[in-house]
Amino acid sequence: MSAGDGFPLRRTAPSIYPHFADQPAIMLAVVQQAFTELESRLRSAVEEAGDDPRERLYAVCNAHLEFSRSHPERYRTMFGGLWMPTLGDSSVTERDLTTLGREALQILIDALGGCVTAGHSTSADPVADAIALWFGLHGFAHQRAVSRVFPWPADTAERIITALAHLNP
Repeated sequence: MSAGDGFPLRRTAPSIYPHFADQPAIMLAVVQQAFTELESRLRSAVEEAGDDPRERLYAVCNAHLEFSRSHPERYRTMFGGLWMPTLGDSSVTERDLTTLGREALQILIDALGGCVTAGHSTSADPVADAIALWFGLHGFAHQRAVSRVFPWPADTAERIITALAHLNP
């Protein structure tokens, strides 16, 4: 990570080692910090979207995609498999890994649940559909990052959100 990607580099690498059990613990802290920022952006998007559940859902999804676009290296570290410690070979636990992104995903689940309650979505399982939407957003973000010259239709994100959230026309 570089200072330009939003992470302060105030210490040299060797000076941070005494504060962590091992190198995977350092990376876990970096990824946790990135998820905290993503969660903050998603919450802000919900607040700025107002009371309309459909607008809130779109705002959360678009904020997620904007985060991936504006911080591609950080996003790849969070979601792209660039960092994945082997459990048992480091201080990082299964719980550490399974809780990463949980709050960000919950924001998406709540937004989709709001659409179901308001009658904007026909989802019979908002949790499972929010997870599918989460993966759809990741797939789109990844492809957009690696296929920069692909002629994406302007409404690709809207199509993904509408379909995976089972939104009414």
